[in-house]
Amino acid sequence: MSIRTLDDLLAEGVSGRRVLVRADLNVPLDKQTGAITDDGRIRAVLPTLGALVEAGAKVVVCSHLGRPKGAPDPQFSLGPVAGRLGELLGAPVHFATDTVGDSARSTVADLADGQVALLENLRFNAGETSKDDAERGAFADQLASFGDAYVDDAFGAVHRKHASVFDVPARLPHVAGRLVLREVEVLSKLTGDPERPYVVVLGGSKVSDKLAVIEALLPTVDRLLIGGGMCFTFLKAQGLEVGTSLLEKDMVETCRNLLERSGGKIMLPVDVVVADAFAPDAAHDTVRVDGIPSHRLGLDIGPETVAGFAAALSQAKTIFWNGPMGVFEMPAFAAGTRGVAEAITKADAFSVVGGGDSAAAVRALGLDESSFGHISTGGGASLEYLEGKTLPGIAALEN
Repeated sequence: MSIRTLDDLLAEGVSGRRVLVRADLNVPLDKQTGAITDDGRIRAVLPTLGALVEAGAKVVVCSHLGRPKGAPDPQFSLGPVAGRLGELLGAPVHFATDTVGDSARSTVADLADGQVALLENLRFNAGETSKDDAERGAFADQLASFGDAYVDDAFGAVHRKHASVFDVPARLPHVAGRLVLREVEVLSKLTGDPERPYVVVLGGSKVSDKLAVIEALLPTVDRLLIGGGMCFTFLKAQGLEVGTSLLEKDMVETCRNLLERSGGKIMLPVDVVVADAFAPDAAHDTVRVDGIPSHRLGLDIGPETVAGFAAALSQAKTIFWNGPMGVFEMPAFAAGTRGVAEAITKADAFSVVGGGDSAAAVRALGLDESSFGHISTGGGASLEYLEGKTLPGIAALEN
């Protein structure tokens, strides 16, 4: 794989040049106040933006946020992000109130060397996500007119064939930003020849979301630890009662086949925390997996499972974790995720947190981010990379 990097672009000189940066600023917002609840993705792009600012570039940042339907929607505005980005950069960020309209054109035109502008949410324009090549291309033409060069630092979006990710690089000299480069380097370690034992921890709600990565990883891992809501479909495949827990009935046979083919590599919970309802104050108890009451649902893995998972992780030299072990947003059901995360930090291993809810859990639970080898900013992108899929945004950057 041959990809030019930000350092290559900086070596050519960017002072006075307009550099269009595709960032992933898709941060969670509080529904009541609109305040940013986790600025991890904004912080992740700072090394790239800081280097461009220092080199005197006119930096034009573009990103998506949420899933608006191809038209402006105030609840998905990047306005709050512009404010936070300015705070972190230590200088005002000029915010365009549209993507490629009058505000965007004037905001970009008024930039001085070393200044930063942020365009409004790319998904306010239907061309960003269109499956029609011509419509997507027309939007890419407009975006590309704002840059003399293009930097992709949005790893969380590289698995999308969107205008700003796939089509714009074909129209401008293009490089990978610091974040994208680091993500690819880290994940290629996992797909290449990882140091063993190689232990993978998968959680989250649905087996169907993780099936492809399980299929891809089973031949290469030494242990595969499964928690979260998806574990109940596996437990059902073992003939166990799972009560009203999350269950994908159409995946039970698939899980049974995976267990048979795994050669004992798959490790499932032995106890779970069950509750009367999906609520933070619901009455709850810890039970063995062969004793889940028919009227209760599992919302976390139990302490014996945490201990077993921790023992497996303590032997590892390489660890990949994607997906929480329970409903960590509710304190009563956060112990499993916390316990597994802490076990990962204590292992003498190269550890990768695979973005998405796992990265959010690390921050929400107040864990030290530096105690993990790498925290990915792209949950879906990291999984597809490990599945061996071609990622459109990476392919677009290759020479």
